[in-house]
Amino acid sequence: MKNKKMLTGQGIGVAVLDTGIFPHADFDNRIIAFHDFVQYKSRLYDDNGHGTHVSGIIAGSGLASDGRYRGMAPGCHIIALKVLDQNGNGQRKDILKALKWVMKNHEKYNIRIVNISVGTTTQNEKQHRELIDGVEEVWDAGLVVVTAAGNRGPNPGSITAPGSSKKVITVGSSDMLKGNKLVSSIGPTRDCICKPDIVTIGNKIISCAPSLVREKAYTKKSGTSMSTPRISGAAALLLEKDPLLSNVEVKMILRQSARDLGLARNQQGWGEFDLSSFLSY
Repeated sequence: MKNKKMLTGQGIGVAVLDTGIFPHADFDNRIIAFHDFVQYKSRLYDDNGHGTHVSGIIAGSGLASDGRYRGMAPGCHIIALKVLDQNGNGQRKDILKALKWVMKNHEKYNIRIVNISVGTTTQNEKQHRELIDGVEEVWDAGLVVVTAAGNRGPNPGSITAPGSSKKVITVGSSDMLKGNKLVSSIGPTRDCICKPDIVTIGNKIISCAPSLVREKAYTKKSGTSMSTPRISGAAALLLEKDPLLSNVEVKMILRQSARDLGLARNQQGWGEFDLSSFLSY
């Protein structure tokens, strides 16, 4: 009996809207595009570290740790779009520009997934709507858009935009639903939509750091920003297995394979992510 091929997300493009990316050893030669919407530099850089950490959860090979700290899809391609500055802050216009860039270039780089570990609780209805419309345009183009729920729980209605979009996949942290310094945001949204869609681990996750020193090649971070790339990486594995799946089908498989935690829908979504069940749909 032949062994099944190990899924790595090979060839699947994942666009990461974040603080940039450091050319970490774990990314090999798989950073196939970089665009800086903040300072317009052409070289790879990450002056915060958040984007490198998120990208490592998606796509790190574990090379610098002898395989100990691997990402979900260590064969996928990374398209790094810097929309946040050194403090992790960003402007709505830069996020919208990045989304337009994805729309223009997704076929060129085979971008199937967009990871947005970014969120805002703006009370300005126009600004809120612009973000929602931006991610939904990308979703309607057939891409899997995965967004963070935010870390503003446990109060109801604390889901950040653009994760409050009814179309995209919004991810909360299963191990940050209560009792943590950071608490995963819960729904409903201002439009009375149940969110998040799914939860997975996000507390004290070890992933890539922007350092050439082997002893400092990894760091620990917590938040729904760390949960989100787990789902993006898993989606890359699924799309490698079946490239013809639509974004809606990926979302439905997530729903069908989730493990019920017995919590409220606006707290756990469909339930906790189960990789094995997800890949054996």
